[in-house]
Amino acid sequence: VLHTDLDRLRRGRVGAQFFAAYVPSDLIADGATRFALMQIDLIHRLIARYPDTFMYATTVDDIERAHDEGRIAALIGVEGGHAIEGSLDVLRALYDLGARYMTLTHWKSTAWADAATDRALHRGLSPFGEDVVREMNRLGMLIDLSHVSDSTMMDALRITAAPVIYSHSSARALAAHTRNVPDPILRAVAGNGGIVMVNFAPGFINEQTRLHGERADAVIDSLRTTFGGDSVRARETFETWLERNPPPRATLSEVADHIDHIVEMAGIDHVGLGSDYDGIDQVPLGLEDVSRFPDLIAELLERGYSDEDVRKLTGLNFLRVMGEAEAVAKRLRSERGPYVGTISPEVPPEEEASTP
Repeated sequence: VLHTDLDRLRRGRVGAQFFAAYVPSDLIADGATRFALMQIDLIHRLIARYPDTFMYATTVDDIERAHDEGRIAALIGVEGGHAIEGSLDVLRALYDLGARYMTLTHWKSTAWADAATDRALHRGLSPFGEDVVREMNRLGMLIDLSHVSDSTMMDALRITAAPVIYSHSSARALAAHTRNVPDPILRAVAGNGGIVMVNFAPGFINEQTRLHGERADAVIDSLRTTFGGDSVRARETFETWLERNPPPRATLSEVADHIDHIVEMAGIDHVGLGSDYDGIDQVPLGLEDVSRFPDLIAELLERGYSDEDVRKLTGLNFLRVMGEAEAVAKRLRSERGPYVGTISPEVPPEEEASTP
């Protein structure tokens, strides 16, 4: 069941929407760029099909103009750095096609960056990964640290000249999911000027839900061993287990708790909303779809957030970060000119040298 449609976007008073050109991690070795291009083309066609609702946006000025016109600013992000297949040329091409953020990894580590949910290959970023960050700065493409390991987070924060984003992550102090952000890094994000946009996935919000998910994964692994190739019996047995052991439900109030915590650690200027709607299977009670954003705002106002606080976390913080990234890009392009380094970590030096 989808969490988003045109009517619910309007009822949720959504003013800007990033559409993710998501690239599955199983394409990490073959076809990732092609898949990203297909996703970006689909997003462009979606925007063009509903011109009364959406306005294609690539800059802060575009977002503000869409708001003035009563339309929803539609932006493109790339989820998974494997989409560039180890090429800065492809990175630049994706930027030219409208991509304004890129998540450095997805669920698996790449040849140049470690993911939070995979084994470490580089203890953070490789030298090429550092070049990716620098080139994203030069382009004005936001560096998205959702999905990356803590070491990759720290490397990116050390190298970047522009604020970073976490497009869909929450606070690890409240739910110990490895995809969430620990307190020391929340404070580092404040120093960087970046923003952590809270993910609504129940396992990222409620610790008991996360632990239930770990137990469910262990049950599934055990059933695969027990039943071997009999997937029907394994599925039926798991469904029975799930009926007897239903997961705890995360709530709207707990999402607000994560916002509170990030504000406490990093400040009101460094938090936003990154629901991950239509990228998650379950949702918190009270935040069933995009139409429910006003209910979350009401909760925050009841907790004592000011109107200005709410304006910041629902959009102004992101606009500031994107504007600063645009300013950094303008400065770097004037200082450095075009970046020509394209050495890929997947290509051995001797092959790179012989490439025409």
